[in-house]
Amino acid sequence: MAKIKYYYDTKTLSYKRIKLSPFKKFQRILFFLITSIFSGLLMIFVFFTFFDSPKEKMLNREIENMVFQYNQIKDKLNQISLVMADLQNRDDNIYRVIFEAEPIPNSIRKAGYGGVNRYETLKGYNNSDLIINTTKKLDQISKQLYIQSKSFDEIIELAKHKSEMLAAIPAIQPVSNKNLSRMASGFGPRIDPIYKTKKFHAGMDFSAKTGTPIYATGNGKVIRVRKSRKGYGNHVKIDHGYGYVTLYAHMQKYIVKKGQKVKRGEVIGYVGNTGKSVAPHLHYEVHKNGKKVNPVNFFYNDLTSEEYEKMIILSSQNNQSFD
Repeated sequence: MAKIKYYYDTKTLSYKRIKLSPFKKFQRILFFLITSIFSGLLMIFVFFTFFDSPKEKMLNREIENMVFQYNQIKDKLNQISLVMADLQNRDDNIYRVIFEAEPIPNSIRKAGYGGVNRYETLKGYNNSDLIINTTKKLDQISKQLYIQSKSFDEIIELAKHKSEMLAAIPAIQPVSNKNLSRMASGFGPRIDPIYKTKKFHAGMDFSAKTGTPIYATGNGKVIRVRKSRKGYGNHVKIDHGYGYVTLYAHMQKYIVKKGQKVKRGEVIGYVGNTGKSVAPHLHYEVHKNGKKVNPVNFFYNDLTSEEYEKMIILSSQNNQSFD
């Protein structure tokens, strides 16, 4: 019950009851309402600032769970990347080396997906960077897995034909040379016998009497037989597959035909002195993937380690070639 208030009237010398005007009453009521509303809003603000609602608590738990799951996925992706890197290293430096296949360039292994706007639909969210980075990593791993799978398919095919490949590699000397006395000139810069200037000699010269048998150094198919009084003279070219091609030059004559299949050790012709040559000999070349390489690196099938070391020394001498 509200207290009744009085005031002292000096004119009547008595106490009179204080009566509020309607305006004053309205002011007080309005002040009370405003104060109540403000207090209520303040309490709501404090409550929602420092205390979570049940729905917010549930959402926060879900967010924490999602962050935990994302970190687990991130760790698994990192582990997969490490395993993938190890597989790629083994593939390039072990498996592909064994089967003499070219390593896959990093530009192919690490290439990303094309398209500037590939991840455009993932933008515009609070966690867009997180989603885009994770998606990119998944795309990269997916592409690397695809490339690695194709590489292993190739290795499996090479393994199936390993015996054929070993038989095709030019792994013996093209003429009988048991004491290595027929090694005349090696691969590299040599003095030209005619012009007396130093030129690059892209093969090996084996000195031998005219008519000495010449052997195919690996299984293959004859792709060229040619008679000539210039350059290589009478010569034969054999494609062994797997990127290997051999050339036999300055022959007296050849006894094979173009398209004929030959076996390692099979006689294909005889030593001569045709073309640009100063004495009877065989000029022998090995090409790997279109590039001329040192033939001495392939004589491991018919030489001991001591003989091979001696052959390396003989072929490295900076002497005059025969052609």
